[in-house]
Amino acid sequence: MKDLLILGGGTAGTVVANGSRRLLDDTWRVTVVDPRETHLYQPGLLFLPFGETDAADLVHARADTFDDGITWVAREVDRVVAESQRVHLVGGDSLPYDLLVVASGAEVHPEMTPGLAGPGWLSSAFEFYTLSGALALQEGLARFERGRFVVNVVETPIKCPVAPLEMLFLADEYFTKRGIRSQVELVYATPLDAAFTKPIAAAALGELLKQKDIHLETDFATAEVDGETRVLKSYDDRTVPYDLLVSIPIHGGAPFVERSGLGDESAYVHADPRTLRAKGHERIFVLGDAGAYPTSKAGSVAHFQAEAFLANLPHILKNEEPAPLFDGHANCFVETGHGKALLIDFNYDVEPLPGSYPVPGIGPFSLLAESRRNHWGKLAFKWIYWNGLLPNRPMPVPMQMSMAGKHVPVVHP
Repeated sequence: MKDLLILGGGTAGTVVANGSRRLLDDTWRVTVVDPRETHLYQPGLLFLPFGETDAADLVHARADTFDDGITWVAREVDRVVAESQRVHLVGGDSLPYDLLVVASGAEVHPEMTPGLAGPGWLSSAFEFYTLSGALALQEGLARFERGRFVVNVVETPIKCPVAPLEMLFLADEYFTKRGIRSQVELVYATPLDAAFTKPIAAAALGELLKQKDIHLETDFATAEVDGETRVLKSYDDRTVPYDLLVSIPIHGGAPFVERSGLGDESAYVHADPRTLRAKGHERIFVLGDAGAYPTSKAGSVAHFQAEAFLANLPHILKNEEPAPLFDGHANCFVETGHGKALLIDFNYDVEPLPGSYPVPGIGPFSLLAESRRNHWGKLAFKWIYWNGLLPNRPMPVPMQMSMAGKHVPVVHP
């Protein structure tokens, strides 16, 4: 019996498990290692602080996300020993592998920023990248009546790079509905030199910030947080005071990656950006947020990478070189508040461009332009996630990015 071992039961790990079980014959055993009892729909964490969804709607029992014939081991990984092709578990025991997929995701570390997890943590300073954090923020928002609401990205990369912007856009709507928007100052403090990393999208999103009267503080490299005086401090001695802080803390990979000597200083695994094979390890592939890839850490990336791995699996089983199928494709609905959203679609080589998606000239979704259809598309994705994406059913979105329906805007001097 041969073993396909998958470390992590998130988006990428679950799609690969379900897809590979159908591709592999009975001489292969498919095993997923993940200690968590539930699968969390992470995009829903954005809406939870504003009371637009319930925590119970965002979690499913992990056992229910896997097809028959998949073994789930609810244990924590201690380390990977590539030389012997074994994964050692915390508390003893080990599992062999003939093919290993590292899909262990990324974690937030507020304790890594001086002062952030100190005085005021979860009372005047919050995060929303975990279920407990989003619930705490919901309570904090309900108590907030006036003052400075600051969203701060401590350091990149982060999961879902547009989520901090979405938090601000939804906060604008939330405070407007409560009738206190004129008493709340919204601020975005980011280490980037613009609202987003790509010029055309940065311009469009920056314009939205202006329209919604949200102050943009760029090139802000957070050095520490003074929770007692409620002040953010940067390495260049700038300060940003706040009354309520939403922090996007430093991210890092799974601890076992560092213990195994597989990753960089942030415990992300270096791999070929197009074949997804771990550098120096022929039998290890890296998917989703676990990888040190030059693309967004987003659910769509995990999905498209999983599809690329599954397309390559027949070749990998024959010891053939995997094809460079992953092009860095990412797409994301960006919630802009008041029942609207825009959509971005890009890859390693092409930045987000305006146009229509997925059918040229028809859509139904608009790229880099607000619409109610985009908003409903974002909301509908939750059903698609549970019932289509995770089970690895055919999806109407191509694995690789297409230029169809896109156009490069004319920039006037």
